[in-house]
Amino acid sequence: MEKMRLSSPAFQDNKKIPAKFTCDGDNINPELVIENVPRGTKSLALIMEDPDAPNGLWVHWVVWNIWPNIGKLVEHSEPRESVIGKNSWGHNQYGGPCPPSGTHRYIFRLYALDAVLDLAGTASKGQLDVAMNQHILAETSLTGIYSESDGPS
Repeated sequence: MEKMRLSSPAFQDNKKIPAKFTCDGDNINPELVIENVPRGTKSLALIMEDPDAPNGLWVHWVVWNIWPNIGKLVEHSEPRESVIGKNSWGHNQYGGPCPPSGTHRYIFRLYALDAVLDLAGTASKGQLDVAMNQHILAETSLTGIYSESDGPS
């Protein structure tokens, strides 16, 4: 079986995320295509984070209990029947790239899990990490780049 893959028609891995998906644009999530989910997967989890934030890791989006056969996450929408956790702003929604300075990496991490998680929507990335422990069958990632100078002048 091929390795699980995460890609986007909006940007290539390690390339610039279009402003549309950032705080300089519409601040909506890009389409994400999911391929080669391993057999035995009961749910998927997705974390979008910025490891280059001034105060350490900044979480932009946390989603779990995504159906394993979903195929893709549609632009500007949340997967049906999934749970959206709290991001670093304290909101249960996607928060696009919005770097205060410099160029930042935004990593979309996708996890295939052998369980559906019993985790409330009030949970954070840290709580999701604990709940996923011992349940990860596979993981993959997609990285986008965005700079404060990429926005409108």
